Amino acid sequence: MDAPARFSFDRGSPKSPTSETKYDEKQFRAGTTFISEGVDDEYYKPIPTYEGIHRYDPAFTWEPKEEKKVVRKIDKRICTWVCLMFFALQLDRGNIVQALSDNMLDDLKLTTNDYNYGQTIFYVSFLAAELPSQLISKKLGPDRWIPIQMVSWSLVASMQAFLSGRSSFYACRALLGLIEGGFIPDNILYLSYWYTGTELPKRLSFFWVSYQGTNIVAAFLAYGLLRLRGVNGMEGWRWLFAIEGALTGLIGVVSYFYMPPSPTQTASKFRGKNGWFNEHEEKIMVNRILRDDPSKGDMHNRQALSFGAIGRCLMDYHMWPLYLAGLSWLIPNNPMQAYLTLQLRAVGFNTFQTNLLTIPAYVLFILQLLFWTWISEKVNERFLVSLTSQLWSLPLLIALAVLPKTTSAWTKWALSCLLVGHPYMHAILVALGSRNAGTVRTRTVASALYNMSVQASSIIASNIYRTDDKPLYRRGNRVLIGITVYNIFVFIGAKLFYVRVNKNRDKIWNAMSTQEKQHYLATTTDKGNKRLDFRFAH
Repeated sequence: MDAPARFSFDRGSPKSPTSETKYDEKQFRAGTTFISEGVDDEYYKPIPTYEGIHRYDPAFTWEPKEEKKVVRKIDKRICTWVCLMFFALQLDRGNIVQALSDNMLDDLKLTTNDYNYGQTIFYVSFLAAELPSQLISKKLGPDRWIPIQMVSWSLVASMQAFLSGRSSFYACRALLGLIEGGFIPDNILYLSYWYTGTELPKRLSFFWVSYQGTNIVAAFLAYGLLRLRGVNGMEGWRWLFAIEGALTGLIGVVSYFYMPPSPTQTASKFRGKNGWFNEHEEKIMVNRILRDDPSKGDMHNRQALSFGAIGRCLMDYHMWPLYLAGLSWLIPNNPMQAYLTLQLRAVGFNTFQTNLLTIPAYVLFILQLLFWTWISEKVNERFLVSLTSQLWSLPLLIALAVLPKTTSAWTKWALSCLLVGHPYMHAILVALGSRNAGTVRTRTVASALYNMSVQASSIIASNIYRTDDKPLYRRGNRVLIGITVYNIFVFIGAKLFYVRVNKNRDKIWNAMSTQEKQHYLATTTDKGNKRLDFRFAH
């Protein structure tokens, strides 16, 4: 092997029978495949119980236009529905922001601190449920577990219409967190069955576009539903919880019948006895996924993890820089996102103006999400692109911390919208975790752990703006400035860590002969990202 920048391998992009697939440095550095030159394909064969084993064929070839057609079909059938389910999650998880604009806290005799505690309870519960939910999903299959989650949380969400005070508010927050926890990594695991490592970030960006798109839709829904205040003696926010909860429950019921277990298991009474894909399309789906990442054939899609495997995943220090970033990178923006409607009410806007004025922030969020995700894959850079989120937030937080009280309401609105509409790098970092996991086992646990670190950051963020610091929250904004500066060093440090690991492995691997490489692959006990032929994306 002359250099790690260019190498040939019998896996990857489709090729003609006589041509040699070439990988450039961009693909190599993406960490989406293992290095293999002159190595027996048997070392990368999926296990016998892998659900797509009957479609596995290392000699199978196809045309690029055929693959594009299949991917478009997957986008239509799978990605679109996953986005709809995420719409349902955010509708129930985020409608409390609209409820706040309708004087929910005053109606329940709650303070700002009570709201903070309620959000903290939600995020702690959400965090606690992440890993158990992911393990259940791996055992039952995401296609079964995700709809169960959705129907369960929709019932609790609807019951929020009967909140009576602090205790019931806390109880509902806890139940929602416990049921919704794990939903996001469950869906990421599910999408990884269908998409390659380079395709996943773009689809995850659609995932989070639906998240903020929900906020836009919810703002319009709130504009109408909150006007029901007084109907049957109920406040508008009670109608909001009841109706939106019922809507998400309906989506959950349909999802149970709609979601197929895997690319080769789409046939059913609901989806048709012949399924969504023919044999040729199934072979394209299975072989392109395994050629992109052979580790996806190490387990079948309803195989539980052992306690030993869970422990090894927890101790995988190569994933820790990503968890460290997840623990803090969203904190600078979270308080303003949670308090946006309260902030707008505080500067003089009424209930209906407030809900409509949140829409520009969500539109900006969507545009930035799509743009920066595209840039990340275009320039093959993750951590340094993600650093943009902190450089964007820093001057805005400084402005909020020093502007005088006499500053106009519209200036405060503009700063708030810019902070909420920040460059959102979650799709990039989640896909990075999936790539760098190296095995289905690690990917299952790593997705949950990264999301747990993000939820932990939400717990911290939900307690930064305090009642004694309102309405300008100057002390809170100074704290956020310090965290933003810290995040800059975290992103740079994570980048340097992975560069160093890859460089050390290059040195060892390139010094080995072809025979030595074959011997290593035949005898090694290293798994996934611990193998010498694995390279981390960064």
